[in-house]
Amino acid sequence: MPDGTARTLRLEIEVTSDADIEALEGALLAAKATELAEAHRRSARHAFGYGSDTARDTMSDEVEHRRRRVTMLERVIAALRSASRD
Repeated sequence: MPDGTARTLRLEIEVTSDADIEALEGALLAAKATELAEAHRRSARHAFGYGSDTARDTMSDEVEHRRRRVTMLERVIAALRSASRD
């Protein structure tokens, strides 16, 4: 798929109770917190000029990658919340 082309991805997850939904949401929120923390850590290291030029380029790529992961986790969490209200 070329970059910039939007599509919708549909997932089906079997749950047996509201507790399952709460557990899944908690796991997704924990993953998001982890990604945010690592993105902030890498971003700070980059901003303070740690490492060589090559290392800073790698840090920039990692920050961008982690921010993309956070965005996708936010979308999954929003979809889960929307679906659990239905």
